Amino acid sequence: MIKEAIYHRPKNSYAYAYDANTLHIRLRSKKDDLTDVELIHGDPYRWAEGHMLSDKLPMAKMTSDELFDYWFIAISPENNRFVYQFEVTDGNETWVMGEMGFTQDLEDNRFFRFPYLNAIDVFDAPAWVKDTVWYQIFPERFANGNPERKTNTNGVWGDVPKPDSFFGGDFEGIIQHLDYLAELGISGIYMTPIFEAPTNHKYDTIDYMKIDPQFGDKETFRQLVKACHERGIRVMLDAVFNHSGYGFAPFQDVLKNGASSRYADWFHMIGFGEEEGDHPAYESFAFTDNMPKLKTSNPEVKEYLLGVAKYWIEEFDIDGWRLDVANEVDHKFWREFRNTVRAAKDDVYIIAEIWNDAMPWLQGDQFDSVMNYPFTEAVIDFIAKGKIGATRFGNLLTSHLQLYPENVSEVMFNLLGSHDTARVLTQCGDDTSKLKLAFLLLFTYPGSPCIYYGDEVGLTGDGDDFAYYRSCMEWDPKKQDQDLLDSVKRLIAIRKSHPALTANSRLQVLKSDDASGLFVFSRSQGDEEIVVALNNGEEPVTVPVPSDWQAKKISDLWTGQGIPSEPGIVDCVLEPKQFRIITINK
Repeated sequence: MIKEAIYHRPKNSYAYAYDANTLHIRLRSKKDDLTDVELIHGDPYRWAEGHMLSDKLPMAKMTSDELFDYWFIAISPENNRFVYQFEVTDGNETWVMGEMGFTQDLEDNRFFRFPYLNAIDVFDAPAWVKDTVWYQIFPERFANGNPERKTNTNGVWGDVPKPDSFFGGDFEGIIQHLDYLAELGISGIYMTPIFEAPTNHKYDTIDYMKIDPQFGDKETFRQLVKACHERGIRVMLDAVFNHSGYGFAPFQDVLKNGASSRYADWFHMIGFGEEEGDHPAYESFAFTDNMPKLKTSNPEVKEYLLGVAKYWIEEFDIDGWRLDVANEVDHKFWREFRNTVRAAKDDVYIIAEIWNDAMPWLQGDQFDSVMNYPFTEAVIDFIAKGKIGATRFGNLLTSHLQLYPENVSEVMFNLLGSHDTARVLTQCGDDTSKLKLAFLLLFTYPGSPCIYYGDEVGLTGDGDDFAYYRSCMEWDPKKQDQDLLDSVKRLIAIRKSHPALTANSRLQVLKSDDASGLFVFSRSQGDEEIVVALNNGEEPVTVPVPSDWQAKKISDLWTGQGIPSEPGIVDCVLEPKQFRIITINK
């Protein structure tokens, strides 16, 4: 038995409250090492004859990645109190694992504790998020709904963008195309910053309480939110609380008055340029001088920013906040942020820009989700670039799903690209058959999927500057890839009509073959199991009908046709870059 590979720690992704009545317990072990794991559990206050009373329950090996097996059990403590140990067996030896490590007897060990299942501690992301399909809009580039009103445009719509290009996208343009989004199947839009700022991207805010005039005014924004809600579309805004813009009035006051400014402690100042000829020195976002870093630990800064967050909810009824560079802001601020916005509206969705393991922020006291760039990178490496094989891809997905509690993964913000990444079609080498496979994975993977505007019609863009990723939306149907658009619509419709794709975060890799490029996984809910099979290779590949599908109703959700399930019949042949979405009624 490889004891050093066996891992568990309470009160994180290995032991957590899934809901007000249910605990989820996980144990990790070396792949193919343990044959059985049993959970020894009890109530710490229930004793008899000098011993705590305990029971045993078998744990299931739920999934595996390249290195580890993951064992799982869901259990409802009778009195909300719970202590436990693990009895682990490899066929040759048996040990009890507890807080003191490994012993032969549970009496010689110490129990892990989940002291009390407090309902208020349960991770409580909004229920509506599971069923939401998002669409990210870069407002300056989506649609120009009122060209006559613009005074700062310096390019013709559709030109290759430059870092300082302005094409005139606005709220009116978004309103005019809401029916397009509704027909696509979108139920949530996420807009990059809309507040006053000098750049086209608006991540250098100069007034957090003012709509940038190029987009419209507050009344137009109010109309946009209302029009979205009438179509069942939620609205999420982007907040930049890590840093402000250079023109932010408090920062300008610091530049003018130095250490004597009443805002001197609003920023991470290094020096105020006391000597003649010296320039003020301050921390900024990514060494970008026009984005001075805000000191969110300052009570005045905190009060101001929390007021901003609450204002846009209370005044305009927005449904979510996406938080830029969130991992560089202190945890205490984010805890107060959550309390503030949830007091204003109890089902606001809070997501953050964090590109790596985000568990410290996803324990129910800060964020509901993060932008799932590890998923993005895995799909790009497997489908678009062919850098990894099917086995490595499956291992990456499995490992990432084990990073978080299931109720976190259920609302993870999944994406193929954003304003910060090269266009996914460009990364696919302009091969739409690859892009269709990427969209297949996006809409069948656990979480809340998001389309970056224009990806659904084949927008491209790559280069050394972010400007290339932010091209103007193509509205001429003749220049849109209508076949790709139809495919995305169908995938969204399939997702929405099958709870197995939205109700939970369970994903089981059934087969991965590097030689052929075959990748097969399943999602289940109730009596329905959905199996997704794709061929990322260059030759046809055969997927045999498993023997346990016999006498079950099987159909292909993509074609709408039934699939024979008699023994020995092989009916799933995938051509290169082809896929199947199969539903099995158990």
